[in-house]
Amino acid sequence: MMRLDTIVKGCALDSVARQLLEHWEHDEGTLGFWRASSNFVYVFEWNQERYWLRFSFEEENTYEQLAGELDFMQYVKKNEYPAVSPILSRNGRLIEEVRTEDGMYFGVVFSEAEGNQLEELTEEQSEAWGQSLATLHTLAESYEPIGATRKSWRDGIQFIETVLQRHPEEYEAREELTKVTKLLEALPTSPATYGLIHYDFQQDNVFYEEEKKSLHVIDFDDAMYSWYGMDIVTALLDVEEDSVHRELFLKGYQSVRALDEETIRLFPMFLRFANLYSFARVLWSIEEQRIEHPPEWYVNLRLRFLEYMEEDREGFRES
Repeated sequence: MMRLDTIVKGCALDSVARQLLEHWEHDEGTLGFWRASSNFVYVFEWNQERYWLRFSFEEENTYEQLAGELDFMQYVKKNEYPAVSPILSRNGRLIEEVRTEDGMYFGVVFSEAEGNQLEELTEEQSEAWGQSLATLHTLAESYEPIGATRKSWRDGIQFIETVLQRHPEEYEAREELTKVTKLLEALPTSPATYGLIHYDFQQDNVFYEEEKKSLHVIDFDDAMYSWYGMDIVTALLDVEEDSVHRELFLKGYQSVRALDEETIRLFPMFLRFANLYSFARVLWSIEEQRIEHPPEWYVNLRLRFLEYMEEDREGFRES
């Protein structure tokens, strides 16, 4: 997640996108803004095929973390896992940089995912979704990074603590942090239960290709070292507890990979971490308002974030 004022500045003009795009082959006049949330995302064409330019400010994502993300993506692609591919620039690099008066931006380009986003889930898709995540976890068991290593849940805890230190009024969150940290630190780890997870394996990051009956995955930029069970929990954040799609997801997962009762028992604990981490990221994104005349969407989004945070506080009080 980016700071809201970074999004405002980045959306004001697309000069960074245009400068970065010059490093990749492209058809002139095809660059178009797509969205800005965790990153800035633009779409463009080359030889009548669509590609995606993604870039972020150095404060939000370091070069090393980006390199670690791409290394994992290349690893799963080499093992025939259906994910989008990072594309080499004209300079033979996967990551290109643009420096502005505000600082450095890092850009990458990806191929387009095959199929359509998982929106209205069918039973078949729900089961395939679980199978896809289980397959990714099986690959992660054997993954050995080359060079840069992705962050872990401990870095997430450190981030939460750093943000909350600037906000002593958030005492419910601080108490929840103490409890969650103690619980997670007591958990054992093993190659079968712990490794590099996607951490955002939700429906908007998974595409279903009808003809091949296969899923294609995007957006590995939240990947971290943690328990595989946490990946299941965050994937299902928007799926109702008693939904048939949740049951089918877990059925699909277990058709590929074992899921023991102990891991399922830990789901509520993993959810507490996810809620706390999300709370801290939202708080961080809005804590500095340096825009003198913010646009209406900024004001509305900030108000919505404040509402989400109050819901989280209520959850912290009840835990």
